[in-house]
Amino acid sequence: MCTYDTETVEIEGAGKGAAGWFDLTQAAVYVDHPQRAPFGHTLNIDFANPGQGPAARVAVELTEEAALALVAAIQRALANAPAGLASANAAA
Repeated sequence: MCTYDTETVEIEGAGKGAAGWFDLTQAAVYVDHPQRAPFGHTLNIDFANPGQGPAARVAVELTEEAALALVAAIQRALANAPAGLASANAAA
């Protein structure tokens, strides 16, 4: 069953698509039928820059287990780095 609930968040970062690197400004997270992954439903994340059109998008389809493992890995990586190191306010 699809939830039709989409969580959208403004983000800052970069993604690499078919045409190369582009700035990311938005992420949409939702549970739905995947386009490619061989499962009935997946957690889907679209990293995008809507201002640059539909080609400025990187899509990810994950199982629930993979999504939870990714969340935990992100939290561990940030916890193991000095606070603020990857912040937008950190020196380049």
